[in-house]
Amino acid sequence: MSINTKKYIEKYIKIRDKAGKIIDLKINQGQQKLYDAIKKQSDEHKPIRVIVLKARQIGFSTLTESIIFKNTATKFNVNAGIITHKEEATTNLFNMSKRMYDNLPSEMKPSLKRSNAKELIFDNDEGTGLKSKIKCMTAGSSGVGRSDTFNYLHISELAFWGNSAKETTIGLFQAVPNLPNTMIVIESTANGFDYFKELWDMAVKGESDFVPVFVGWNELDDYKMPYNGFELTDYEKDLQKVYNLSLDQLTWRRWCIKNNCSGDEQLFKQEYPINPHEAFISSGTCVFDKEIVINRLERLTRPIKVGYFAYDYDDTKLQGQKISNIRWVNDKNGYIELYEVADSNQTYCIGGDTAGEGSDWFTGHVLNAKTGKQVARLRHQMDEDLYVRQMYCLGYYYHYKYIKKNKITPALICIESNFSSYPNKELVRIGYPNLFVREKEDRFTGVMDKSYGFKTTSVTRPIIIAELVKIVRENVELINDKLTLEEMLTFVRNEKGRPEAQQGAHDDLVIGLAISYYARSQVVFDTEPITIEQVFNFDIEKHIDNDYGEEIIVI
Repeated sequence: MSINTKKYIEKYIKIRDKAGKIIDLKINQGQQKLYDAIKKQSDEHKPIRVIVLKARQIGFSTLTESIIFKNTATKFNVNAGIITHKEEATTNLFNMSKRMYDNLPSEMKPSLKRSNAKELIFDNDEGTGLKSKIKCMTAGSSGVGRSDTFNYLHISELAFWGNSAKETTIGLFQAVPNLPNTMIVIESTANGFDYFKELWDMAVKGESDFVPVFVGWNELDDYKMPYNGFELTDYEKDLQKVYNLSLDQLTWRRWCIKNNCSGDEQLFKQEYPINPHEAFISSGTCVFDKEIVINRLERLTRPIKVGYFAYDYDDTKLQGQKISNIRWVNDKNGYIELYEVADSNQTYCIGGDTAGEGSDWFTGHVLNAKTGKQVARLRHQMDEDLYVRQMYCLGYYYHYKYIKKNKITPALICIESNFSSYPNKELVRIGYPNLFVREKEDRFTGVMDKSYGFKTTSVTRPIIIAELVKIVRENVELINDKLTLEEMLTFVRNEKGRPEAQQGAHDDLVIGLAISYYARSQVVFDTEPITIEQVFNFDIEKHIDNDYGEEIIVI
């Protein structure tokens, strides 16, 4: 994108305003945010890849079309593709491009070789045959866009493309070379947990080259009305504090809820989100209080450490612990987050959910057993034995001293055992001494038998979820993990009333956290202060590394 693109747009591009008048396009605050993201990648000579999460009436589609039009109308041999979710939208965007052409000064107009209901084809004055084209398409037809090669691609309202969204989009991606001076802009309003949400999450996590752009309603100057002296609710006061809202902005918010959203505050949040979490509001009846969860998400701080544990493993020992020399490794791409370092004066417990039927992730949560505060989280797709060893290391990192037995005791571990008993059996085999024990009745003898781990049943599942719902409602500040809170937003009641992840979402972290809180019932609080040096009988480096460097710290 040349440095003159913005000047070209604001000088030559005409659009139709809400009143039907043809006016100059003046880039607003929200559009400027998208323009800056595009320009930054262009200036760095990178392929331009942007994904936009939209609120209503910001004008992202208009800006994207104007950039595509400028680059197509002023260059030779350039192909641009615009694809929308329905025929009406395709026609509207084509008409927008045609209007931009019709209202150009005559000296700025390229020769129009052909114009029909779906294409604008420009020729140059020299007749060299190096034509440029804007092609508008509608998603849904088989193989749409696959036979084309595009320099610029605008994918509009992807969240509403239906079941073919992923297949169609992947095909379109192949049509754009991974070269500088190419551009893909995906923009959509949210529609629950779908393929667009997957792409958005990947961009936010830095797992793709797409740059995420979101603009909340509070970032636009138009969304203000004169304050009329009403008394603010507690929630409005909270919003004002978190987002630095003016009274005029809160006045507009009240007006919009009442007049544009039929008094439905939840509908307002979907149509005019103030943060991405509100935009992706779950489509079912959420089990957790979404307002509380979203507010907590907005207040989270970074984990103090990200990484994993290294260790020595000796499988030749017939008895005793087979894991030793446990070490923490800082790794910004690691799968364990620490929110508090271990404190031997505290008592900890760990709960986990295993990958199994309907589940993709191994998870683990460490709680301060006295306060209930979440101090660490594990989430990864790995082999069961490697998951067990990481849980083992977490347990020994968050250890305490059990006075009655006068020995060091690692954190209590409680792992779900429905789909596999291997993790609990393996912890026993490698010598982990502090496991959650449940009692069950022998069907033949009637004697109560003891087994390790948590069993999720039609009786226990509602109990642990109800307890977690209560904790979120009353003490959400205890929960520090972003991914867990995001899972809560898509944890809904299905048609039969059963709480579970909505289709396409996950609940591994939610269930793991619920198990963790349940496990607190077996934690022994008879402890006394002890230093970590006493546990491992040698000195360690004592500092908290906030830069996520590749540093190894021996515990």
